[in-house]
Amino acid sequence: MPYPYLHFQGHCADAMAFYADVFGGELTVMKWSDAPADTPQKIDSDRVMHSHLALPDGTRLMAGDFPPGFEGDPQKAVSISHVVSDAGEGRALFDRLAEGGDVIESFGETFFSPGFGMVRDRYGTHWMIMTEA
Repeated sequence: MPYPYLHFQGHCADAMAFYADVFGGELTVMKWSDAPADTPQKIDSDRVMHSHLALPDGTRLMAGDFPPGFEGDPQKAVSISHVVSDAGEGRALFDRLAEGGDVIESFGETFFSPGFGMVRDRYGTHWMIMTEA
């Protein structure tokens, strides 16, 4: 099963803690400095090598920071679509993700959904929150 993998420039730990607070679930975080001393992946950095959030519905959201000095362009052309069964729940999730972010399309009823909205959160991740029709 494919899962989204997000890339950050040094704020993965904060972003994933925020997503765990918003969506619930169990968060696991491994920093670059956690790698065994005798591996090529060992970097003296508190940046996140890999993290995953096991969501209550059985899906996962995975993420990591680019290694120090590595140029990258995180989350430019990808949106994560999250579907819920209730418009009230969708509105609550949308509002939390919008805190400190930018609303692209306000959450509301559309011809295809009782509740839909698009937002770029404060960490630069694009979300589409949708209620099942």
